[in-house]
Amino acid sequence: MGFELTKEYLDEVFDAIDRKDIVWFEQHLFDLHDADIADLIDELDEQQAAYIYALLDDEQQADVLTELDEDTRENLISNFSSKEIAEQVENLDSDDAADIIGELPQKQIEEVIAHISDDLAAEEIVDLLNYDEDTAGGLMQKEFIQAKLDWPVNRCIVELRRQAEEVEKVYTIYVIDDMNKLVGFLSLKRLLFASPTTKISDLYQDKNIISVKTSDDDEFVARIMEKYDLVVIPVLSEDKKLLGRITIDDALDVIKEEAEKDYQMASGISEKVESSDSLFVISRARLPWLLIGLLGGILGAYVIGFFEEHLRENAVMASFIPLILAMGGNVGVQSSAIIVQSLANNTLNYESIFKRLLKELTVALFNGFICAIIALIFCWITRSDFALALTIGVSLVAVFTYAGLFGTFVPLILNKYKIDPALATGPFITTTNDIIGLLIYFLIGMALYF
Repeated sequence: MGFELTKEYLDEVFDAIDRKDIVWFEQHLFDLHDADIADLIDELDEQQAAYIYALLDDEQQADVLTELDEDTRENLISNFSSKEIAEQVENLDSDDAADIIGELPQKQIEEVIAHISDDLAAEEIVDLLNYDEDTAGGLMQKEFIQAKLDWPVNRCIVELRRQAEEVEKVYTIYVIDDMNKLVGFLSLKRLLFASPTTKISDLYQDKNIISVKTSDDDEFVARIMEKYDLVVIPVLSEDKKLLGRITIDDALDVIKEEAEKDYQMASGISEKVESSDSLFVISRARLPWLLIGLLGGILGAYVIGFFEEHLRENAVMASFIPLILAMGGNVGVQSSAIIVQSLANNTLNYESIFKRLLKELTVALFNGFICAIIALIFCWITRSDFALALTIGVSLVAVFTYAGLFGTFVPLILNKYKIDPALATGPFITTTNDIIGLLIYFLIGMALYF
């Protein structure tokens, strides 16, 4: 069973910090997973976090540092000198080291790099910092296991032992030629059971080589790894030279970040924010869509005002406005959410767009008729007014149909013009559907009831 951070445990931690009880931490903290220790530190204030962090050994400090929340990590290392930061990142894989160093001011980045004792490690970190963080180059790590085609098995094993000292997890062996170009893979099983004099060229696999380029988008990388169930993927230069690898943990981080971004955008938040961000940053992210919603509400009020005379004479129509607005918004968001998900998973191709629109139309009509019948019966029984019941029923079918098509069509259009389709969900769909839904409702009312 995994560790659970409870209030009772936190209280014990607070008491142990107050007592400076190192024995307690030796018994209850040091054996925890790095991620669990990071979760604990995230819950502490700056002084408490610094105290516990100082109790950890060098290797554990480095591993915990990568698991911390960005704000917590920033506060923690702000008290470190450039030399101390360099000592910390030297215990990390190159990609994690580059991520932490990349968060520092430019001047401090140069100072930290200068204090890294391993020249090769420093060179690798500098190389990684030159890539955009949202590309495969920005995700990759420089530590990997490789073998050359002309090596015999006995030499390969010796080389692998040497290389493995720098690699925390060995997933696969990459086979390269004399130009350092990736030509295939080698399984550990085939290597261990082969004759010592057998050449790697007789053992490696050169089919179905799946790789990415340094310039590939990080979301593309994550989709490729998900599609082919990969735990690691090699990263190549434009001329197919092997430069690094991306592991599944980094791909999962990308998927998580993208999901969080899409959720926030669907909620009407235009940029990624955290609860700890400043008032200005949070307001800046939320306000644009709130203003759009405000404009939509004003336009909706004008639509209602345009039919004010009719509503005054038939006030009962006004009582069903919330129903029309709510159902239209729900249908639109549902349809757009399905399309956005399909686009994100790359499961929707342009050959199937017409079929998708037809399917959404069919679904909207089916659901509309079901809801319309229920609403019609309810209105007829409670109001004893068939004309009103018919108006509500027909309006629901029409609103369902429009909202379903609109919710499907808009994300596709946005995606075609390279705009994040997640923008289509949430406030945009609901605001537009409110205005159009009101127009549909009142126009049908003009025809059937007023």
